[in-house]
Amino acid sequence: MAVKYIPFFPEPIEGQAILDNFSRTLRYKGNADVKGLLQRGMPFYELETVETVGEQNTENMVIRGECLSACAYLKDNGVKVDLVYIDPPFASGADYAKNVYIRRNPKIAEAIAKAEEELDIDELKAFEEKMYGDVWDKEKYLNWMYENLMAIKSVMSETSSIYVHLDWHIGHYVKILMDEIFGEDNFRNEIIWHYTNKMSGSTSPHDFVCEHDTIFRYSKKDDCLYNVITEDRIEPVKQSKRVKVNGKNMRARDNEGNIIYEISTEKTIKDVWGIPYIASTDTQRVDYATQKPEALLERIIKASSNDSMLVADFFGGSGVTAKVANDLGRKFIHCDIGINSIQTTRDRLVAARANFKVMEIKDGVQLYRNPVQTMEKIKSLIPGLKNEDKVNEFWEGYISDSKLGKVPVYIPNLMDSSSKLLDEVMMNRILHEAIPDLSDDIKKVIVYYIDITSKEEIEKFIRDDKSTLVEIELRDLKDVLDDVVIEDYAEFECKKATQELMGQKVETEGYVVEVNKYISDRVMHKIDDYNKKAFVNDKKGTFKPIEISQDGLELIEFLSVDCTAAEGEWHSDSEIKIDKNGYVIVNGKKTKTFWNGTINSEKKPLRLKIRNICGDETEWKIE
Repeated sequence: MAVKYIPFFPEPIEGQAILDNFSRTLRYKGNADVKGLLQRGMPFYELETVETVGEQNTENMVIRGECLSACAYLKDNGVKVDLVYIDPPFASGADYAKNVYIRRNPKIAEAIAKAEEELDIDELKAFEEKMYGDVWDKEKYLNWMYENLMAIKSVMSETSSIYVHLDWHIGHYVKILMDEIFGEDNFRNEIIWHYTNKMSGSTSPHDFVCEHDTIFRYSKKDDCLYNVITEDRIEPVKQSKRVKVNGKNMRARDNEGNIIYEISTEKTIKDVWGIPYIASTDTQRVDYATQKPEALLERIIKASSNDSMLVADFFGGSGVTAKVANDLGRKFIHCDIGINSIQTTRDRLVAARANFKVMEIKDGVQLYRNPVQTMEKIKSLIPGLKNEDKVNEFWEGYISDSKLGKVPVYIPNLMDSSSKLLDEVMMNRILHEAIPDLSDDIKKVIVYYIDITSKEEIEKFIRDDKSTLVEIELRDLKDVLDDVVIEDYAEFECKKATQELMGQKVETEGYVVEVNKYISDRVMHKIDDYNKKAFVNDKKGTFKPIEISQDGLELIEFLSVDCTAAEGEWHSDSEIKIDKNGYVIVNGKKTKTFWNGTINSEKKPLRLKIRNICGDETEWKIE
């Protein structure tokens, strides 16, 4: 349950668009729902600091959670953001996945021998894992975006700007939303990001190939921060010198009235940006589906912020905004709902020697890596749920009961923050819209909730309503998720470090933790599923299944030891990340060394953390 609700704005601002007094009302479904959400406010949950990297008093934050809840936290703490860049879902209908690579096993001599040769990437064993689905109903998407943009505006400083990165699927609709939220007069630019090295989504011979995205830039007010950005010309040009006379831009002239010319080696950047997409071989590449080039964010951050200002990205993805902001001497906030985003950004910032806190919004449902996987897991955990034949779009499916027949089941959508709270507004919608749409033979429905204002109050609301004879059973979705995560298992030993001296091993300063066995039930289930599907679809009979050794060390991506505290906030006193080629990144520094199954530290480790190749992390105390 949310601790409290933070108002989007303390009071209506003159000229501010509220959903019931649009000067140009948007006629999309769900207006009333969004209006109710705005009146209620942003849900504020407790935030837990999971880890601090670098300076303890840092203001930089990497937050796992939804945009709405992150803005509630910032607003409640009086934090104002000077620049916002967001790259939200495009409502494109695409599913995004990451390639999960099996690492080399350091315990197998054969693998070590083979690792001495640089393997072609196609030889690496990998399977795909779904990250999130950009699959939206247009009206729901617009409602969702409206609420998020309102939340973001509530934490923007008076001189701030927001850049919203979209494409042709939904950009024109969001432009109208932004006119309403920020005001048409505060629209600054429609920026075209032009690239020529990205695979086009269209293969139709009847269409022009799409080679651009659109970025809408708005300011909070007319008086916004803006720095003119220039770039080098390919060849110098001769042009007339310009001066301002009585506020007008004029050609400069000498005392005799002749035009003054000068050689120009730079030009002002306009609103069409030719910046290449990230090539697969680029050193920036972090294997994140929606990763954007650093040059794109560098231009935005330089144009609309100055040193020490705060830059925020509430759909942070690969962490490029936070990384570039740090490189340019700005403070940053990275927010995302996916654990893979948080881990990718965290590791990227460690390599960049940044100071930051990793924080988690405790909304009670983040037991899995991202909302898509959590939703899939929820559906598999509800006994008897049949969702292959939905009752209608509101109900996830139904349960067959021998006495009652079909029992429709409602599950809140984790991708849609508006559905996470069961209050009187939502219950009223269920009673007067969803249930009346069901067939007359339905005698009972089950309504799952994540948060609820008060179960007693909602049950009383149902009894007092008396509009239906259908029985309504309320169930807490968090009860379904309890105790279903099987923690990864590891066998390891911690000992004093040694070195070879005159044919004998002698103790030296420091400690070493050696991992002898690692079992991840979660990853093995995914590998088994992959092997089964690939075998069924193998028409040529050439498929070779992914096989994991008995010690399972090839399932490990990352290790960290905490030598500071035995519980509470994590302190990564030493860490190793194993890249897909088997090389280790030690404390953020890349090497050409293969992992040997150990991690070293100067002090005695108190805890060990291991992250598997899918992103699940487990901690163990070291005795």
